[in-house]
Amino acid sequence: MEYGSGGGGGSGSGGDHDASDPSRRKKRYHRHTAHQIQRLEGMFKECPHPDEKQRLQLSRELGLAPRQIKFWFQNRRTQMKAQHERADNCSLRAENDKIRCENIAIREALKNVICPSCGGPHVSEDSYFDDQKLRMENAQLKEELDRVSSIAAKYIGRPLSQLPPVQPIHISSLDLRMASFDGHGIGVAAPSLDLDLLPGSSSSMPNLPFQPVVISDMDKSLMTDVAANAMEELLRLLQTNEPLWIKSTNDGRDVLNLESYERIFPRANTHFKSPNLRIEASRDSGVVIMNGLALVDMFMDSNKWVELFPTIVLMAKTIEVISSGMLSSHSGSLQLMYEELQVLSPLVSTREFYILRYCQQIEQGLWAIVNVSYDFPQFASQCQSHRLPSGCLIQDMPNGYSKVTWVEHVEIEDKTPTHRLYRDLIHGGLAFGAERWLATLQRMCERFACLMVSGTSTRDLGGVIPSPDGKRSMMKLAQRMVNNFCTSISTSNSHRWTTLLGLNEVGVRVTVHKSSDPGQPNGVVLSAATTFWLPVTPQNVFNFFKDERTRPQWDVLSNGNAVQEVAHIANGSHPGNCISVLRAFNTSQNNMLILQESCIDNSGSLVVYCPVDLPAINVAMSGEDPSYIPLLPSGFTISPDGHPDQGDGASTSSSSHGNMGKSGGSLITVAFQILVSSLPSAKLNLESVTTVNNLIGNTVQQIKAALNCPSS
Repeated sequence: MEYGSGGGGGSGSGGDHDASDPSRRKKRYHRHTAHQIQRLEGMFKECPHPDEKQRLQLSRELGLAPRQIKFWFQNRRTQMKAQHERADNCSLRAENDKIRCENIAIREALKNVICPSCGGPHVSEDSYFDDQKLRMENAQLKEELDRVSSIAAKYIGRPLSQLPPVQPIHISSLDLRMASFDGHGIGVAAPSLDLDLLPGSSSSMPNLPFQPVVISDMDKSLMTDVAANAMEELLRLLQTNEPLWIKSTNDGRDVLNLESYERIFPRANTHFKSPNLRIEASRDSGVVIMNGLALVDMFMDSNKWVELFPTIVLMAKTIEVISSGMLSSHSGSLQLMYEELQVLSPLVSTREFYILRYCQQIEQGLWAIVNVSYDFPQFASQCQSHRLPSGCLIQDMPNGYSKVTWVEHVEIEDKTPTHRLYRDLIHGGLAFGAERWLATLQRMCERFACLMVSGTSTRDLGGVIPSPDGKRSMMKLAQRMVNNFCTSISTSNSHRWTTLLGLNEVGVRVTVHKSSDPGQPNGVVLSAATTFWLPVTPQNVFNFFKDERTRPQWDVLSNGNAVQEVAHIANGSHPGNCISVLRAFNTSQNNMLILQESCIDNSGSLVVYCPVDLPAINVAMSGEDPSYIPLLPSGFTISPDGHPDQGDGASTSSSSHGNMGKSGGSLITVAFQILVSSLPSAKLNLESVTTVNNLIGNTVQQIKAALNCPSS
């Protein structure tokens, strides 16, 4: 092609043609002869990628330029590749159509599947979990309705009338045989064996024991002054040693000097105290694996507060936010809250508080949070506990750690005598003291740290749990199991226990409730628990329950079969803090596994377990949401009895095992649950009560025999 007049071009055209002729601007294509194409095709079959020498030889034979030979082979290779891809696409499309047809046929066949047991239509696993999800959403909507009703009541000056309860949809549930529950509002009608269900809510969150309160601007101003004075007192309690705090000669703990305290902080009406009034005060400090701002955020959120202390805080609710404070640091935040605290035994009453929680940032990386009771006249007779300025000082440390100093200071009016088994533990300030709060905080912070770790360990997971998401899902499932267990053995007002005599002087406490909450089997659940004392250290009792080899000695429902750990997740520095999936040998239920979590810290320990079927475990191990897996856990709680072991000598609360190592004996609470019927309207009969009573009695006797303790 030429771009000017005259001069020869690469195509060899003459200069007598007009360069401006448009037809001359078109590219001239050279068509190969049939002989040339036949020779090139033959060469392509032998060698699709000829080298330069072969291309020169072809060019001489066929009278073509080497460059033409090169381009022909490139085009031919591209054409061949496109042909192969089209053939592959056609093959894959045909295979896809075949699989789609098979899938449609299988779905149509599944619609006509009939259950061999009941003759009814088959309920798929997907629809089961969908129903569970809908019930959870209903519970969340009910909680939102209660919150809106509480806000609306402030403006009309009286509580809104309660809506009629919505009847839940009940579906068939797993017959788990043994478990615990999370329901509230259902109790026993009278102290007899006729334990008919009472009408009430089966929500997983009990109704608050107060009506919505209207808080005026004057009340808010008074609350602000009370919180500021409490903060000033708390800082002195946290930062002052003698004469306010003296060291105990028995165990080295900090003990409040009441004479010095009353002299420094005089109070009105001190001469009119009830003779049953008792003071509990304690202080402890330690390092936790969580930064200060994260701790403050969890402390100032009532829901996170319950998650952080599941074994202590039965429930907590923010009634009113008086001041939101600074968004970044929560400094200046003031809230009116309700909380109910527990010891994990049906023998110990819960403690209810209406408190002001106030956060103040002292300096960069240093926060103080104070809790102080705020008295409402309409609730004066309801609360037997009064929290004096208590709380903690949180100081940031390097590498994401924090130093926490904790103070607990309460007035208790014992309107009913404390049970003799727990008298030393409670009156000594260990049951609700600072040591227990701090030990639980340290253990739970380690658990949250393990939950956040993205890497997996074959040693921890045993190669069964495939991914970090599966690990986190299993940890969330186990945490919900522990939370349900702790709630099930509480002595909250929503739980009314009936005592069955015959086992020991304590007896077996039983209650019954109707379960319809998301994440629980539907039906009627019978709960039973008892507490007994053993002359064995809590550490040795925990080791006994934790050892797989000794499990057949106490697990009466395993029929003496040994168990094997098939999955293991460590959730703390102590080897006893872990989650296990256990499988029993030689059982008829091969598709049933046992999910177990064990927890131990300076204040005590617990072992909680629950039978879970194999498909549900696979859901959690695959990393999917485990919120809809039904759980009814059972287990044991172990705490020191409060009697110091004379042979161990005095030791501080910062020792490796704390009160677990110092105590001479153990208080053990055993709790079982039985799914009596999958029908919510079923009545409880004497046979079910006798069964669970014998179950607990046999378990207690086997534990005592295995630990060489007298049966009486």
